[in-house]
Amino acid sequence: MDEIILKKIEQKIRDTVSNKDEIKQLIEMLSDVDDSNSFALGIVVGRIYNTFFYQSKRILDREPTKHEFEEFLEFVKNKKSTLEDLW
Repeated sequence: MDEIILKKIEQKIRDTVSNKDEIKQLIEMLSDVDDSNSFALGIVVGRIYNTFFYQSKRILDREPTKHEFEEFLEFVKNKKSTLEDLW
């Protein structure tokens, strides 16, 4: 994965952790849809994926490749415990 994009993703994770009250509020508001931990993790991963995709288009001027997407998935998998601490 491109180093600049990786740094942007890491910054999004730091921002998300710093603003975990917003994440908790979002999860609580959507709890009538689904109140599972998987759903909450999906919300957080969706925010991070949005950063990955948007920054790939902005910085690289293209959509991420399959290989870059697989690297992104592995990165998120390795950050799962950090992300689960948000709620």
